[in-house]
Amino acid sequence: MAQLRAAHLSGLHRPTARRKDHLRRLRAMLVDQGPQFAEALHADLGKGPVEAHHTEIDYAIREIDYILAHLDDWLKPQSVQVPQQLGKAEAWTQLTPLGVVLVIAPWNYPLHLAVVPLAGALAAGNTVVVKPSELAPATSSLLARLLPGYLQPDTVAVVEGGPAQTTALLEQRFDHILYTGNGAVARTVMAAAARHLTPVTLELGGKSPVFVDRDSDVEQAASRLVAVKFINAGQACVAPDYVPTDRQTAPRLEDALAKAVHSAYSSDPALAPEYARIVNDRHYRRLVGLLASGRIVTGGDHDATTRFIAPTVLADVAPDAPVMQEEIFGPILPVLTVEDIDEAISFINSRPAPLGLYAFSNNPSTRERLLAETTSGAITFGLPMAQFIVPELPFGGVGESGLGSYHGRHSVVTFSHRRSVVAAQPSRPGSIGGNSRHIATPTARENFATKESRHSL
Repeated sequence: MAQLRAAHLSGLHRPTARRKDHLRRLRAMLVDQGPQFAEALHADLGKGPVEAHHTEIDYAIREIDYILAHLDDWLKPQSVQVPQQLGKAEAWTQLTPLGVVLVIAPWNYPLHLAVVPLAGALAAGNTVVVKPSELAPATSSLLARLLPGYLQPDTVAVVEGGPAQTTALLEQRFDHILYTGNGAVARTVMAAAARHLTPVTLELGGKSPVFVDRDSDVEQAASRLVAVKFINAGQACVAPDYVPTDRQTAPRLEDALAKAVHSAYSSDPALAPEYARIVNDRHYRRLVGLLASGRIVTGGDHDATTRFIAPTVLADVAPDAPVMQEEIFGPILPVLTVEDIDEAISFINSRPAPLGLYAFSNNPSTRERLLAETTSGAITFGLPMAQFIVPELPFGGVGESGLGSYHGRHSVVTFSHRRSVVAAQPSRPGSIGGNSRHIATPTARENFATKESRHSL
């Protein structure tokens, strides 16, 4: 902490060129060591190489490339209008680094959710401590071993370990903490941060619903749901969690989901090379216990020795069934019946605001009502989980599903202080500053920007 704090205070990492160099080094690590990271992700979660690259390695590379392409524009001072009574003055805002940032990553996407916020914090000019998840030990160990070879110890430090190490870290004074995980630990993080008045970004989850309307293309809805729900064996904070639909649509949707699962994973998903496994025995036992919450439409097979649970669709699920009490975070998709959009909205609103709300409907009125009458971190129509891959969108939750956001420009803003600057212009002898009519000139701001550019060369 002392080394990282000293490096920040020295201004060493503030120049834009320095920030870009850090990002390029981080990118080089992902490219050079991609095969090793893919092996680690398979060891931790059973991820196949295609999924490992698509959702973790290549995703992080694309995020870094996007930041590199736009960072200069994002860091430009933003002029604001100056009241006439200030005379010869101008004002602007400037994004400045916060200091030392802590990134606490989860186990479900242990590389992606460590590297993407790390990239944002470095782009904002900070020094960073990364705490990988101990539940993904192969990825955690590889990050701890490789990062120091690409980024200096006064730039990034990796701290491995479990709750004891996390607790020790939270006793330190950071300038921002980003935590991805569950609500229980988030409360501990927030309480620890409060002791130092440290701002936090909490990326949590919740039960993200998918409303399937009677006028929708049920086969298309089923195909797109299966395509995203069972990635990483359903262990994703933005994964569809349950499907409310009306009684007439439910049977058609159940059949379509069963066909889509068979098409994607064949009759024996255990042999599918890209189908992941459950992270540990505790989560495996928890998920197996949820299989009795309804009638199994497809799936239900499981194997404790490999922690395999087949992609499963449940029907005839009661609102108070065990599978509806908490975020599933696994390859189980319950279908609930509702009378109409009124009951669907009422049911969704009776629960904490989710990270994502998804809907398949061709009815403009239904879409408008979901937008106006519900709350969620994001909402998509016809493309569940798409909000995660649009770089211009802020990614984050609301209420129980999270606090704050990041991705792309929003990462740089999150890990920066938007500093207000007012600068007086030199006045000519004999002028009356406060009473003179002033048209703001860019001189001070441009001088400031020139100085920053000089530092970045």
